[in-house]
Amino acid sequence: MTDKLWLKNYPVRWNLDYPEISIYRYFKERTDKYNHLTALVFNEKKVTFKRMHEIIDRFAAALFDLGVRKGDRVALMMPNCPEFVYTYYACMKLGAIEVQMDPLYMPSEVEFALNDSGAKVVVVSDGVIDSLQAVRDYVPVEHVIVSRRKELELDGEVLWFDELVKKYPPNSPEAKINPKEDVAILQYTGGTTGTTKAAMLTHYSLICNVIQKKEWFSAWFREKYTNGITQQYGLAILPLFQITGLNFLLNLALTVPMGIILLPSFDVETILDIIDRYRPAFFPGVPTIFSAIADHPDANKHNLKAVDIWRTGGAPMPVEMIAHIENHTGVKIIEGYGLTETSPTTHSNPYRGIRKFGSIGLPYPDTECRIVDPENKSADVPVGEEGELIIKGPQLMKGYWNNPEDTAEILRDGWLYTGDIAKMDDKGYFYCVDRSKDIVIIGGINVYPREVDEVFIKHPKVAEVVSTGVPDDFYGEVLKTYVVLKEGQSATEDELLDFTAQNLAVYKLPFIVEFRSELPKSNAGKILRRALVEEEKNRVAEIKSAPEPEFKSWEEDLLDVEEDDL
Repeated sequence: MTDKLWLKNYPVRWNLDYPEISIYRYFKERTDKYNHLTALVFNEKKVTFKRMHEIIDRFAAALFDLGVRKGDRVALMMPNCPEFVYTYYACMKLGAIEVQMDPLYMPSEVEFALNDSGAKVVVVSDGVIDSLQAVRDYVPVEHVIVSRRKELELDGEVLWFDELVKKYPPNSPEAKINPKEDVAILQYTGGTTGTTKAAMLTHYSLICNVIQKKEWFSAWFREKYTNGITQQYGLAILPLFQITGLNFLLNLALTVPMGIILLPSFDVETILDIIDRYRPAFFPGVPTIFSAIADHPDANKHNLKAVDIWRTGGAPMPVEMIAHIENHTGVKIIEGYGLTETSPTTHSNPYRGIRKFGSIGLPYPDTECRIVDPENKSADVPVGEEGELIIKGPQLMKGYWNNPEDTAEILRDGWLYTGDIAKMDDKGYFYCVDRSKDIVIIGGINVYPREVDEVFIKHPKVAEVVSTGVPDDFYGEVLKTYVVLKEGQSATEDELLDFTAQNLAVYKLPFIVEFRSELPKSNAGKILRRALVEEEKNRVAEIKSAPEPEFKSWEEDLLDVEEDDL
């Protein structure tokens, strides 16, 4: 696939310039002139860009005094809150590597991430500290810094975030960064194999993806800022501890500059109220969030059209769901695609231009894409045929942390092999058809069945186990685990789930556990996971026959684009 068919009607510039500077320097240069604007909103309290810069500088000084230097790992374990933002940019200023940790991690997951990354400092919210406390004696952490919302007593030595900010003056050093080589964050993922590993995202890869996003929505910027920079807001419901939330909201929205409204958890009523009062222009989310908003009985009483950009990714969005949301609310959903390993975005439907329902859209600027034969990965397949999607671009990760084997498997000759089965049409639009890797996306969150299976099989009553994704109207898909018990044993679903919950974050637990006498296997004795997937799809198809969706514009939503705007 040598021809870039997508360039025939490309909505923005294809080749861009990318500055070779650190994330902190990029952030600083683009926000320093707007001290008076609101940068953060949290629990109805507003923080200006001036105050945010001061706190970042103070906390960076505290970390430096604690011995944090360039290349040291600092783990960050908290939901969306101002302290997350301050810590992230303080690390970027010092050249420390920020380790993204899910605040819902169970103790075993915390222990793995901290030992694997070698983090010397953990910054954690008081509400999620229990998992860390349970394994603190087994990890190489030198300092624990706690962001508190309430007074509490903790075992072991801790430092308090608010006290450190008050103690240190805003005069921390700024590290010299080699953007293409120096790692900015470690983002844990299952990669293409399902085994947990950390993607190394450099300062350069993150900044490149931000600039690609800004170019992709350049028509919006011209519309919104015709008279200069004004106060605008983005809605931060996506977790910042995941790469989509981090790069869409901190690195992109803040450097517009745009204030971000931080929400630590999802609540439809709260979001509708915020839309009415703040009129956020930018709302990145996942299909389940947008579907829940559209299904709210009072949705039409709120000015949802005040939000200019409803950007979805992280999970495939069924065309029926898009039709339902758009026809019930009048908003326009822009669907895209990406991976943790690509910082994360590689494709998107245009903001201005032809939108194709069911498609992940066109490649981002400077992002080469091919569809190759899964059996002969050096050979491209013809246009319209299915194969594995491979990607090359400036937003690719450096590799996996301390994992050269898996790095060599996914990165070959500059190409990233996604493991996703896709096709490209004659207009250059891409469509994800299936996944060749084992992964279930539940409400935009990746869950790896192999990781779940490895916990289930440790139960003394379990002989065989296999987990897979099954269709679900709300989440898109959910995890179902099939279990064969050892001969003579009996167990309940609750018994196995209680056991599993001790070792996995709650969102990784299966929605359904089904007991079977045997599992389908190949002649070689390998459990046929995909046979179970097909079985479940056939079962659902017999029960439910969905009506054809009625789109306002079925084939395309073509908006006029002035030639000078391209």
